[in-house]
This record gives sequence, structure tokens and C-alpha cells, in this order.
Amino acid sequence: MNSQLKKESLQTEITNISRRNLLKGFALTGFVLAVGMPFTGFAEDEEAPKYGRDAMPHGWVDNPLVFVAIAEDGSVTIVSHRSEMGQGVRTSLPMVVADELEADWDRVKVIQAPGDEERYGNQDTDGSRSVRHFFMPMRNVGAAARMMLEAAAAAHWGVSVDEVFAENHQIKHRASGKMLGYGELAKAAAALDVPERETLRLKTPDQFRYIGKQSTKLIDGEDIVTGKAIYGIDVQVDGMVHAVIARPPVYGGKVKSFDDSEALKVPGVIKVVTLKGSPPPAVFNPLGGVAVVAENTWAAMQGREKLKIEWDHGENASYNTEEYRQQMLKDASTSGGKVLRSSGDFAKALETADKTYKADYYIPHLSQAPMEPPVATARIQDGKCEVWAPTQAPQASKDTVAKWLEMSPEDVTIHVTLLGGGFGRKSKPDYLVEAALLSKAMEGRAVQVTWSREDDIHNGYLHTVSIEHLEAAVNADGKTTAWLHRTVAPSISSTFDASSVHQMPIELGMGVMNIPFAIDNVQIENPEAKAHTRIGWFRSVANIPRAFAIQSFIAEMAHDLDRDHKAFLLELIGPARKINPVELNDEWNYGESPEKYPLDTGRLRRVVEAVCEKANWGRDLPAGRGLGLATHYSFVSFTAAIVEVEVSKDGELTIPRMDIAVDCGPQVNPERIRSQMEGACIMGVSLATVGEISFKDGAVEQDNFDSYQVTRMNESPREIHVHLLPADDFNTPLGGVGEPGLPPIAPAICNAIFAATGKRIRNLPIRYQLES
Repeated sequence: MNSQLKKESLQTEITNISRRNLLKGFALTGFVLAVGMPFTGFAEDEEAPKYGRDAMPHGWVDNPLVFVAIAEDGSVTIVSHRSEMGQGVRTSLPMVVADELEADWDRVKVIQAPGDEERYGNQDTDGSRSVRHFFMPMRNVGAAARMMLEAAAAAHWGVSVDEVFAENHQIKHRASGKMLGYGELAKAAAALDVPERETLRLKTPDQFRYIGKQSTKLIDGEDIVTGKAIYGIDVQVDGMVHAVIARPPVYGGKVKSFDDSEALKVPGVIKVVTLKGSPPPAVFNPLGGVAVVAENTWAAMQGREKLKIEWDHGENASYNTEEYRQQMLKDASTSGGKVLRSSGDFAKALETADKTYKADYYIPHLSQAPMEPPVATARIQDGKCEVWAPTQAPQASKDTVAKWLEMSPEDVTIHVTLLGGGFGRKSKPDYLVEAALLSKAMEGRAVQVTWSREDDIHNGYLHTVSIEHLEAAVNADGKTTAWLHRTVAPSISSTFDASSVHQMPIELGMGVMNIPFAIDNVQIENPEAKAHTRIGWFRSVANIPRAFAIQSFIAEMAHDLDRDHKAFLLELIGPARKINPVELNDEWNYGESPEKYPLDTGRLRRVVEAVCEKANWGRDLPAGRGLGLATHYSFVSFTAAIVEVEVSKDGELTIPRMDIAVDCGPQVNPERIRSQMEGACIMGVSLATVGEISFKDGAVEQDNFDSYQVTRMNESPREIHVHLLPADDFNTPLGGVGEPGLPPIAPAICNAIFAATGKRIRNLPIRYQLES
């Protein structure tokens, strides 16, 4: 990080540094940085890549000179170009490099890259893509660096490169037993050409030292728990001042007039600045409002309290979620809406059915509410802007800040700090723009903008509110013959187009278009729904309402048909087969190739069977206890969960045990996968039991964790058992891990509650519904 930053711990191994210091630091090493070429180049007459990492903005880079430096003392420095928000990516991807490099992990340092996709490839840390997309490029990086070291040693000894090999931070000559350390070879190796990708000699899985093993600790874990790690709120820059902002309480509102005379009397307050907002659509733009700039954050907050502002609330001032919910219910049950998928004849199957079922399931708005609210520090000097922030999207941040400052993106530098949680909120760089605009208003002085918890909950990009309407028909043989899913929800697309009323393919591909059930007559519909607040990504996104609805509905049908839930679920999934998602009208498939990533019902069956075995499905339980099962496919991974609940006579819910099975293909860092599943279980309990953002007169009603609750320790599952299903080999495509654990949790809890009490929960959160 910039030399003017005060905190000493910025000089520790895990650090954020400016481009200037990054170059300076690497110049001391054996490898000299070179500019890597992103894998985006294709001739004009070639079709642009459609899938996976090839199709991501700025593609990918696997040049070792970009990612690896080796000092003369042999220490290896690896660049982490993804954002760390608790998922362990600053360990997992460097660990892959170190493995192929044959480096000693104890001699590896990791540094955080600034936002620079031209150099590092795509840096959007979202979509459960980091390891999935960069496992192979990082293997290439490590293998190429190792081969350069081997070539340098062979040249030094005057022997064939076939006679040498790398082992634990040394190059050895097989015949003579001579050895050279990596530090001794680094300069000579750096002078060699980088091997062509096609010539790389990758390890075989049996040669892995770290990949797939359990022993590699989180590289910055100790700094995090001891307070040495630098989050966005920890950034200190010489001469920095602090700001908080009074933003419009209603989306699309603006300042009509204000009086700042009392605010300016607060000791420490320096200036009050009007910030121009942007009318809907929100995109990544700031909301505008009135900013109070002060010597410290407390003074700024006190000054904001003294502001007298008259707002023009705009057209969303009448938004009330309960009324909106009633309208969605009406649309779901009476309006067919846009037909997205239709096979067979649903109406005829319904007419000839022996039994029919119909139900609506509701999920309210949710706030990501990361433990660290949004924060950003910006400084403008000599026509350039530097921003330090916990961001999931450094390139979008760079571009958006540049647009608002009317600068070239090349004149904007984004330093990525640790994120105190993200869950999708920090993919939107509106708070970085606020800091940059205030630095400009303060004539370039560094300004740190802090969002309070209340700011975050009031003015965030929320998870959409949703009604999922389901209907099904069963014939006299008990076979399900027809399936209707009508999904009603304001779309994320409204954030980019205010007139949007239908969900996007990426939302519809999350558990509604691509249901893989063996049913002949299927109809999928999407009625219109207009957004009245900023809609954004939330961990697992639209998979949450779809899993809740579908997995609850199946359990309801199984109970009515007097069928075992597991057996009925497997019957709906049908035999093991690989379905091309395009055949289901799902053209998104999480951005992955349908040939490489078919929807494999065999793997879906496998997680169901595995979790049932591990949790001993069907076991006897005492009165007041029940087991609930749910499964879901998301982010090209498969998960299934069984939750055991206990409901007391007065309606108190406790969760003695959770089991979750995941098939995500090869497991690069099993301990990180296990941690992400455990985190998903806890977050799933939160959103199922207490999570709700509601609106009255256009404004959010909740303020902080007292009114927008998250699961406390005493409410958490007493036991969580994670079952990682092994992949056949490392040739199997990797699946996502960060998000797939969340969707099955809420329906599994509600199914367990029904088993324990006979009470069916169709509206989340559960909260007071168990009270008699």
C-alpha cells in the first residue's frame, strides 16, 4: 500500500500495495515483472468466447512473470488477484501456484493485486468462480515458473534439463545429487522465455503436495484473528478527513432543500457538501444526498444528525411491501405471464389428473449486511485518483470512478483491501464513487466515506422479494404428470433498466428454467414485476426462493401421497442422465459450456443419497423433533441438506444437527470448502428464521441488527456435518463452492418443522409463526 499509509502491519506478508510499490518490490527479486497478455485476443473473424473464464471481461492470464516473484533469499511472493472476503481465496489460488512450483509453503508470501484486469485477467470476485475459473491458469503459472527454474539449473550445471527436477524449493541434479535453491536461480530463470502453454509439464494428482489436501492453513488467518489484517475501515492516509452522507430514504428521491447551519457548529465538522445523485436505474451510481466532512467519523455523524433536509421522495414513496406482496400473489395465481418453457400439455394433464396441488411461497427482501459496512478512502493528486476499498469488483470500480470524475480509467488506481464480508453488496462501487467525489470537493484531500450499519440496511442493493407459485398433477398411479412454476419477482435487470419488469436469463437459470425433473408436462411462466428499490446480488441470488419453493412443495406432495420424501424426490429427479441445459431453455448455465457442464441428475441423486445415509434419514425421533430434506443444483455444483429441528411447546425452535453433502467436482482446498458449507448453513438459518427487509412509504423499516437480525450463537445449529463427495479425478470440471450451500437450508428447516409439528411454513422468515 502507499508509503504514506500509517499502519505498520501494512508491511506484513499479506498486504495491499500500490502499483508503484508493487513494481518496486518486485524489482528486488529474481523475476522481473512483465506485462501479461490476457486470454482475450481473437481474430476479428473469430467468434467471441461464450463460456467460462474465456468469456469473462478481460479473460484470464497465466504468465508467471505477472504472478510470481522469487527473491535472492529464496522467498516466493505470489500475487492474489481476487478479493478475499472470508472464502479463503488468498490461500487457495496461491496454494495451487505453490504446488506446481514445488515451493515450500512456509517460504511463500502472498500480496494483493490492485485492480488491473489488463495485467491479471478478470477480477470480479462473484458467481462462485474464483477457483473454478483460475485453477488451471494458476497451475500453468506454477508449472511454467518451475520449468524456468529447472532450465536455469540445467544451464548452470551444463546438463540436459531432463536430468534435473524440482523438489521442495530446490532444483536437484539426479545423477550427481547437486542442489541449488530457488533464490540462487531466480535471476537466471527470469531471463529465460516463458514456456509455451502447450509445453507445460503439469503434475499428476498423486504428486500434489497441497492441492486436495487438508493441511494448508489460511495464510492470513493469524493476522485476521489478531487484528493485524487491513480491512477497508483500517486504511489511514496522511491528511485524511472523514465523511458520512445523508442519502435519500426512498429510492429515486432527491434533496429538495437543506439547512446545514447547525451541522457546521459541531466541533470537528469541516464542510457540508451536496452530492448529486442519479435517477433510476441505479446501475453502480451513488444515490446522492448531503455529505458532512469532518476531522473524524464521530464528528461527521454528529453533524449529519444536525442537518435539516427536506426530501423529494419521488415515485417510489408509496412502496409498501405488504401491499406489494398481495399484488404479487394476485399476479401469481391469476396471470400467466410470459411463457419461458413449455413441454407437453400442462392444462390437459391437469384436467385428467387424479390429484392436483397448488401453493405459493414467499421470500421477503434481504440485505447482505456484511459485518463491515461499505467504506472507501479516496485521494486525488496530480490528475490521478487513488481509492482504497473492500471491493469485489475493482475493474468496475475503476471504470465507474473514472466516469464520475471525468478521468481516464488509466488515471484511477483501486487498491483492494480485505473485505469484512461481501455477499454481493461490494460488487457495486457506489461507495467508492462517493469517496472520490468528496475528495474532489475537498480539492484532492484524502476522504474516507463510512457507511453505518443503518446506512447499509437503508440504502443497499437488496435481494429481491419473490412469490413462487407452484402447481402439480399426479395420476392414479401416483406418478407426477404435470408441473407449473410461475415466478414473480422484481429483477436485477431493473438496476440497469428502470423499465424492466421481467427476470433475466441468469435469474431464470437459477432453479426454475432448469429443473431436471422426469415430468412430461412442464410449464414455466414469469409475470411482470416492477422494482421499487435497488435490486442486487445476494449470495446464491435467485436460487434461494426457487429452492425454498420447489423443495417445500415436493415435501408437501410426498406427505399428502403418503410417500417417503427421499423416495419421492428421487422419483421426480428420475434416472441418472446428463441433460443439456439448452434443452430446458436455459441458455445461461452459470456461464459455462453446456457440453462441459451438463446438468447431471446422477450427481444430484448422489448428494441426496449421501446426505440421507450420513444423517440416518428415517431414524426415529422423540416428539417435537423432525428431519427435513432438500437438495439444489446451483453454480454448477450439487448440494443436499438434512436438518434436524426441535420445536418446544411454546414454539421455540432449536437445531440440534445439520448435515450437508456437496459434489463440486475436484476439491482444491477441502478445508475451505468445508468452511464455506458451514458458513452457508449458518447464513441459511438466518434468512429462514429471522431475515426480512420491509418497506413502508418507500423507506426500509429496519435499522440495525436489533431489527434486521442475524442468527446468534445460541440459535445456531449445535452440530454441522459437511460431507464432501469425491470427484472421479481432476479432469472433472470444477464447480462453485461459495454459494451452493445456501439454497437447500431454508426448505430443509421448514420441512423439518413440518415433520416435528405438522405446521407448514410457506412464508419466510419463520420468526413468530411457530408461536401458538
